[in-house]
Amino acid sequence: MRRSGILMHISSLPGDYGIGKMGKEAYNFVDFLQKSGVSVWQILPISPTSYGDSPYQSFSVHAGNPYFIDFETLEAEGLLEKSEYTSVNWGNNPVRVDYEKIYYNVFPVLCKAYERFDKESAEYKAFLEEKSDWIYDYALFMALKDAHGGRPWQEWEKPLASFEKKAVAAAREEYAEDIGFYCVMQYWFYTQWLKLKSYCHEKGISIVGDIPIYVAYDSVDVWTSPELFCLDEEKVPTDVAGCPPDFFSATGQLWGNPLYDWDYHKKTGFKWWIKRLGSAAELYDTVRIDHFRGFESYYAIPYGNPTAEIGEWRKGPDTELFKAAEKALGRMSIIAEDLGFITPEVRTMLDACGYPGMKVLQFAFDSDSACGDLPHNYETNHCVVYTGTHDNMTLNGWKDSLGARAVSFAKRYLRVKDRNDLPEAVIRAAWSSTGELAVAQIQDFLSESADARMNIPATPSGNWQYRVKKGVFTPKLAKKIYKLSELFYRLLLVEEAAVEETVEAAVEEVV
Repeated sequence: MRRSGILMHISSLPGDYGIGKMGKEAYNFVDFLQKSGVSVWQILPISPTSYGDSPYQSFSVHAGNPYFIDFETLEAEGLLEKSEYTSVNWGNNPVRVDYEKIYYNVFPVLCKAYERFDKESAEYKAFLEEKSDWIYDYALFMALKDAHGGRPWQEWEKPLASFEKKAVAAAREEYAEDIGFYCVMQYWFYTQWLKLKSYCHEKGISIVGDIPIYVAYDSVDVWTSPELFCLDEEKVPTDVAGCPPDFFSATGQLWGNPLYDWDYHKKTGFKWWIKRLGSAAELYDTVRIDHFRGFESYYAIPYGNPTAEIGEWRKGPDTELFKAAEKALGRMSIIAEDLGFITPEVRTMLDACGYPGMKVLQFAFDSDSACGDLPHNYETNHCVVYTGTHDNMTLNGWKDSLGARAVSFAKRYLRVKDRNDLPEAVIRAAWSSTGELAVAQIQDFLSESADARMNIPATPSGNWQYRVKKGVFTPKLAKKIYKLSELFYRLLLVEEAAVEETVEAAVEEVV
């Protein structure tokens, strides 16, 4: 089945409250996707963001981002007064997220709603029971961060930093109210998100979500389970994650995440990873796993190094993890982010897993006609073709950055005469390719400039801020995208989606 998708994170939705929300603008965007004949909405990780505002550095692999909780929904439930959130200064630029203002203003507003929330409701108690294996530790972690001025857990007093039972038990009692606040925020997040996901399904839209391979050092996951990671006796990483110099950075990318102790994970039957993938499967229809090649072998950088130029490759769990996950969870829909340094061993792992990999057309014109990202070289249609990812420039920024040789090659390949025609031609090339799913960033359908880029890898600040303007999801744009998908047989009508779900349900019942 040939499909098309648009990549836009929740944070990039328009609205009046500083950052995208799971409210009316999200539902309007789903309606726009349906009218456009687009059947896939791809987003970035929706977990809470930490220092640097990156969705790939989170305090928890299970929790949702409170920034996305919709105030208007809470008002409709009688938990907020309109003036309590409309009178707040959420930032002066409607197309950029001001994370500092969000950080200081969101929680006081949500705290007002928390005071009015019925903590004894049956639905809330059922939610806590369902999420009990992670939510209380997460809420305690966040409460303690607040109590310590936001400092990382490594800087807390030693009994707490070491997660000693007596200290933790005392903290649960002392910060019970704060823990309750963080638990209720997760209830609101999951309730609103799963309702939005259900609406997507009604409209024939599936959600491709994203999970990073690694977790943040300053996270509840490392704090409560240090045995899962390569840490010394003081819980300091021995080596950290990243990738060597490449297309994005001449000095490599120093992510700084602690590495996994894969021997320990194997002994547990990959229990932690199975639980993590299970959470992702609840939130998303398809899970894109970032840096998938790291499961075959991963790049280890000595802790304390200033760049990623010095490091070594080490063997990962390979297909063993995914066999265990499939046995426990069933066959998941997964996209393997297989960009970067791909060896024959990595390709063997990808083939064995059977997950579709990625092709990125912005990478296709820097070499010659043998480049594997060019559509005529795709060996299979079992792949996802991107015009660019969240780490790439907008197509307008890309076409302006190309050298003379690449421009000449791209113009000849895409059959256009002018450099300015390249962005639209690249989208057309993705949609006309044999790839089973074609995806473009929303910025490129809106012809945004280079300033609308979501992320510049290896830069510590100024990223993840892009938002669309109100009113850009017009019938005219929907019609244009619809015609493109219709031309290249990528439409998925709601009626077809309903038939497919009925057939799948019938098959499952028979099995």
